[in-house]
Amino acid sequence: MIITYQGIEFFKVQFGDVTIALNPVSKESKFKSSKFGSDIAIISADDDDFNGADVVAFAEKAPFVVSGPGEYEIKGITIKGFASKTKYGGKEKINTVYSINLENMNLCFLGAFEGSELSKDIVEGIGDVDILFVPIGGDGVLTPAKASEIAVEIEPKIIIPMHYGEVGDKDALKKFLKESGEGDVKPLDKLTIKKKELEGKEGEIVVLSANV
Repeated sequence: MIITYQGIEFFKVQFGDVTIALNPVSKESKFKSSKFGSDIAIISADDDDFNGADVVAFAEKAPFVVSGPGEYEIKGITIKGFASKTKYGGKEKINTVYSINLENMNLCFLGAFEGSELSKDIVEGIGDVDILFVPIGGDGVLTPAKASEIAVEIEPKIIIPMHYGEVGDKDALKKFLKESGEGDVKPLDKLTIKKKELEGKEGEIVVLSANV
């Protein structure tokens, strides 16, 4: 599996001949967006910064769009969505937390989650998490301190912070690493990982450079 960061909460996940786009930034957003073809677009909240399924359609290839709570199975990938809330954009709205199972790995994508804690249904539904994508920027999503608390609760093998830099608290990444007891973490251009390489990892933070 190869994971690259496209900025805000936008990720490209590739494995085999399948590509997944997580919270693609739409053309209507004030932020820059990458454009590529995807098989599946997963959207956590109805906001221009997250709902750009149009930018991950290429030629005649249109992605299957997952945009809310429920259970889905596409191309052998199991996706479960759980309702939560966000205050991103200044107005409370539904945010969907996703559990994505592929290549025997369990990814948890919190999207624009903002709350004091995850509900019991979400905690039970996501199960054991290999890779956690967590927003850290505040301003409608988790603050760096709360993001660190949530990450500790979930106990993933790898933590990938998102939603910082161009958006929210400008010092969010530095604060998140400090809250997590980490020093400087050298950003990677991409994360290439296999299931067997997760063995022995406990809450390892991986910072990805935005490829925008």
